[in-house]
Parts: sequence; C-alpha cells; structure tokens
Amino acid sequence: MKVTLINSRQDKAGVNIRHHIEQLLDTDQKGMWQEQARTYEFIEIEERLIHAEHIDAQIDADLVVFLSRHYSVNPVRVLTVHVTGNFGTADVGGTARTLAPAAPGMMQATLRALSKHCPEGYRVSYEVTHHGPTGLTLPSFFVEIGSTEKEWTDPVAGRAVAESVLSAFWVNPVPLIGFGGTHYATRETEIALTSRGAFGHIAHTREIAVLDEDMVRAMMVKSGAVAAYIDRKALNREEINHLSALLKRLSIIRLSESEIVAIGHLSWEIYQEVRVMAEQVCAGARCYVHDLQGKGNLCRIRIHPDLLKETVKTDETGLIKNLDTMHVVHLSTQDNRLLPEFITFEEHSSQIINDLNTLCVKIIRSKEITATEKDCLIIQKVRFDPRKARELGVPSGPAYKHLAAGQAIEINGRLITPEMVFTRSEINIHIPGLEKFS
Repeated sequence: MKVTLINSRQDKAGVNIRHHIEQLLDTDQKGMWQEQARTYEFIEIEERLIHAEHIDAQIDADLVVFLSRHYSVNPVRVLTVHVTGNFGTADVGGTARTLAPAAPGMMQATLRALSKHCPEGYRVSYEVTHHGPTGLTLPSFFVEIGSTEKEWTDPVAGRAVAESVLSAFWVNPVPLIGFGGTHYATRETEIALTSRGAFGHIAHTREIAVLDEDMVRAMMVKSGAVAAYIDRKALNREEINHLSALLKRLSIIRLSESEIVAIGHLSWEIYQEVRVMAEQVCAGARCYVHDLQGKGNLCRIRIHPDLLKETVKTDETGLIKNLDTMHVVHLSTQDNRLLPEFITFEEHSSQIINDLNTLCVKIIRSKEITATEKDCLIIQKVRFDPRKARELGVPSGPAYKHLAAGQAIEINGRLITPEMVFTRSEINIHIPGLEKFS
C-alpha cells in the first residue's frame, strides 16, 4: 500500500505529527514501522488543508492521510479521525453537498491505534463528516490533535499520533455509515472500538433534516458501506422516521449496535445469508452470531419451543452466555424474545441440536424439579398461589413473602403451611434422544 501523508506548513499539529513519523521511520532499525507492503510519501503545502482541493490529482497512492490540528470553541484534549465532506453548505472549504471518498478500514484501524497509544489526559474519537477538501478521488481521512496550541505542539501527542498512523492495519472491517450524535460521534466511536464496525461518513444530528436520497446514497458509495447505523438516542421520532424511510427506499440494510457487535467473525457475505434465513423465520428477526465462523452451507435447526421457553424463564443470561462457545447464530424478535430456531453450518447441525438440548436440560435441572421418562423431560412446577392464600385469610404483604419462601406462618391462631398455598403442575417436553444425554 502506498500512503501519502499531507500536512500544512502553517498547521502546528500537522508539523508535529509529521516530525515524529519521520523520526520513527528514520530510526526504524528493526523494521518495526516499515512493512514491505506499505510505503510513505510526504507532502507539505503552504495553504490550509481544508482548501487543498484536487491535491491528489498528481499523487500515485492508495490512501491519503491529512495530518492536522483539531480546533474547538470548547477545547478538549482529543485525538481524532474523520473523513471530509459537506452535507449542506460549504462554510469551511470544499463544495456544497459533496463528500470525499472515505477509508473506513484505515480510519477504524487508526482510531484503535490511537486508543492504544493515547497519552494520559487525552481521549480518542471519530469526528462527524465536515469541512473540505471535497474534490478528491483517492480515499482519505484527517487524523488530528486537539484542541489548542498547547496540544498541537505537545511532543507526546505528536508521537502518539505518529505511532498510531504507522501501526494502523485493519482486520476484516464491516464498512458502515452513521447517523446522529454530537460532533465527536460517541456511539460510532464506541462501536468501532469494540466491534468490526468501521465507519466512513457520519452525519451530525443537525444534518439529518437536509439529507435526501441522493446524499444518503453518496454516503454509502463514498464509504463503500454495506449497512447503516442510526444513533436512536441522539434523534427525535421525526428524524428517525425520516431516516428509516430513506434507508428503506434505497434498500440499505440498517443495523443496531447490538447487531453490529453480533456479526462476530462471519464474513459480510455469509452474514447476509444468515439475515435472509432469519427473515424467513420471523419478519425483522435479529441475528446474534456466537462462535460460528468460516464458510459452509447454512441451515436452520429447531429445538422444542417449550424447552426454550422454560430455559429462558430459568436462566436466559446463562443460556446466551453458553451459546458463545457454539458454532451457532441465535435469533430473536425485534423486542429481543428468543426464537426456537437457530442457524449453523450443515456440518455442525447434528452436534448443535444435541448441544442445545443438553444445555437447556442442564439449565432447567439446575433450578427446577425434573424427571425423565424415555424421551420426555417432565418439569414439576411448584408455585405460590395468591388465590389459595386469600381463601385461607392470609393478608398480602410480608405473609406472602414468608410462604413463598417456604416458611409456615400463623393467622388468627391457625398454622398456614407452604403446601396449603402452593400449586403443583407438570410440563412434559418430548426431546428426541433425551435418554442419550440425561
């Protein structure tokens, strides 16, 4: 990969970062910073970077990284990355309603490297898409030190950014676009740091009203994105409805934060197949990938709905935690109710069915009274019945609590035992092969 690093002579932060990159490369005796697959070219210009339109026209590179300062009227010590563009008017360089090509994978890799090398007292963040230059053809992004001259000239910050630029290598990112949030795109930053979600263009909450189909389509194309994320907490209902309608008309996949995290190790192509199969199970079903990875023919498997229902009642958290060790995708409704159908590769299907049945039975047996008769799991339910308690004259309140805990009480000289206010029932669940793992 050929990388061109551009700074402005009048930008103290850019000069600072460049100095430390050159220093690291010059003293790179063990080849720590220079891989054979990456070369660097430096360009320094007199004008401000935001006005460097078409600067890449004569550049032979795969990526352009602008080394720059970040300025804020509310100064914070921060290291940032962002791509350039204008969703509306061009108030700070570039052309109105124009976006530059983004590099989501390298932006995410740089953000993660900044998080690793971040000096004490600084924080790291994406910035939303803003300012020029927009007249670019090569993928590019800004990496910046903010937000006052003290930070721009800080050698510790300069070296941290330099190390981050040189050590940034992406691993299987999922390119996305983002909508909503403040200038520092808090939720998108967190997603990028904790998942494979790699953002290109991100629109500030204030930009939502001016977005139309052409601009959202441009965000997708210029970011090479496969899906979109909406920060629902940063938007009102009208804004969410506006974006949802735009994405639907453009047939753009929308992912929640939990869904992005849940893509796991799957390739985007396989994950899309998973989503199609999930939609066949339940419209709008959510997919959560556990230890399923690699390639293969996908298939759906099903466990007894009552078995799943009783397991969820007993210990839903424990069930989901144990799924993390299985080659499986679990599905849920939009309101996060688990569905009894799962997705895996055909080669794992028999083992996964057995493992799921075994796990569910184990969880139920840990908390419930059970028995086994051939291939039937018999769950014996013993529950406190308020109706029976009322009929015996037991007042609600502490007395109910004692009885429910298995403690006898006395009411008007009469002993009331738990057995007198409990209801017993049985649930029979047929599980093929139960005898084998009971």
